[in-house]
Amino acid sequence: MQLLTPHVYWAQRRGEIFLRVDLSDAKNLNISVEENTLQFRGQGHGAKGENEYKFSLEFREPVRPEVEHRSTQRQVDIRVRKQSEHWWDRLTQQEKKPLFLAPDFDRWLTESDVEMELKNKEEERINSIRVESRVPKDPFLGVKRGYLFMYNLVQFLGFSWIFVNMTVRLFILGQDSFYDTFHSTADMMYFCQMMAVLEVVNPLLGLVRTAFLPALLQVTGRNVILFVIFGCLDEMQNKAVVFFVFYLWSCVEIFRYPFYMLGVVGTEWKLLTWLRYSLWIPLYPLGTIAEAVAVVQSLSLFDETLMFLYKYLKFQKVHILFPPLYLKKGTFMHCSR
Repeated sequence: MQLLTPHVYWAQRRGEIFLRVDLSDAKNLNISVEENTLQFRGQGHGAKGENEYKFSLEFREPVRPEVEHRSTQRQVDIRVRKQSEHWWDRLTQQEKKPLFLAPDFDRWLTESDVEMELKNKEEERINSIRVESRVPKDPFLGVKRGYLFMYNLVQFLGFSWIFVNMTVRLFILGQDSFYDTFHSTADMMYFCQMMAVLEVVNPLLGLVRTAFLPALLQVTGRNVILFVIFGCLDEMQNKAVVFFVFYLWSCVEIFRYPFYMLGVVGTEWKLLTWLRYSLWIPLYPLGTIAEAVAVVQSLSLFDETLMFLYKYLKFQKVHILFPPLYLKKGTFMHCSR
């Protein structure tokens, strides 16, 4: 093969020399610094097509023998460290610049440019410190973070217990576990969903940045399913839909709450973040479908056990005024306080 010289572009900083060799798809590279002279040899596609290219550069001042280089599809990047950190007036020992060498204007900076850049960065740092010093620090920040961490931890442990309990019973009992899910996990689900009311309170107090309305809709919807549909109707407690609702809820929460826990302490686990924002895509629609099935199944039961529902709510000292309900006899009845 004919030996050719590639185009080389250079730039410098106080302590480094940057070289960009215009050689694409380079291979068989041999780059070294011997006696203050950089030797380059390699095969690739350059100005004269696919050939073997080489060049040498005797530097203006001493450099360290260690050479760092990185080859890409478009070029070869080389970095050489100077023995002493200061700016050179030229790159090579000889005053006349080699024909294949040119400035790398994409990275070119003069000493005054660097000084100005450092000065601007220092001014920005000082200004940021001044701004932070004027912003009053929250004396209760540690308490708030501790509260949020403990809340998410308790919720994570609660929903993890539900998930593990249901999974183990599913493997042991099979489909038979569908029909007693409520009786085996309802107490813990009651606790977790009563705790979830705090997710509506926290945005109002400014403890989290979550929007208030979405949190209210989710907590209210789940609590209606749990306390009204499942809790008030004994017939619903033995249906398989309870298993699917509880299982889908817990699948979402065992990833959501630890994600929030790590966020409180300023830590991120990439796998957990991916699971948090990926699993909800299938799980939330499935959970909505399961909740809708529960509502549809409960409609006929509410019509049959209306008095039971009213007495139950009255016994629990929950005062609710029901709207007019159409009865089969063609009359209307009001459930008053």
